Amino acid sequence: MRNTRTLTRRAAVSAASAVAALVLAACGGGDGSGSGPTAAHGSASASAGAHNAQDVSFAQGMIPHHRQALEMARLAAGRASSAQVEDLAARIEKAQEPEIRTMSGWLTSWGEDVPGSSGSDAESMPGMDHSGSGMPGMMAASDMAALGKASGKDFDARFLAMMVDHHKGAVDMATAEKKKGAYAPATSLADDIVAAQTAEITEMNELLGNG
Repeated sequence: MRNTRTLTRRAAVSAASAVAALVLAACGGGDGSGSGPTAAHGSASASAGAHNAQDVSFAQGMIPHHRQALEMARLAAGRASSAQVEDLAARIEKAQEPEIRTMSGWLTSWGEDVPGSSGSDAESMPGMDHSGSGMPGMMAASDMAALGKASGKDFDARFLAMMVDHHKGAVDMATAEKKKGAYAPATSLADDIVAAQTAEITEMNELLGNG
């Protein structure tokens, strides 16, 4: 009698274990096919990493745009008369240099050309005329040359006026990316550019007395 009860208990335990195994397999994609929650999350991540032509255009346009801003900002150290202008220029350089590296990394990973990467100086292209490039806010070579020759209050006024226009162009480009881009990190960077450069436009207009 005791042996019969023991066998009955063992059979019940085995049945329960089999049911539990089936439940776990159904919930967790135990067949290894990748159809469970983990695989779904992976698919979502892959989708978030997709990019489109707008993302490429944004990065390829914003890189030379940022480089020209850096060229302008680096002139301030020895020419500006206003500490506020020098501080603004330093902040622009600190913000935009890493963004160039980030966007260059995206383009490389996508197998796309990085603007200026094959030139003699991939980081800046002094003296080049980008005013006809189709990128809004880009300065002509003559404007850059005039800024490079200016100093004191004349430099401050030229720098601020030029950088306001330059920033407005960057905001336009970033706004287009926010509307049409597909790559989440790129649209996030575009958000940051709109916020930061809009605030700096307000700051620069105040320094110019246009606030």
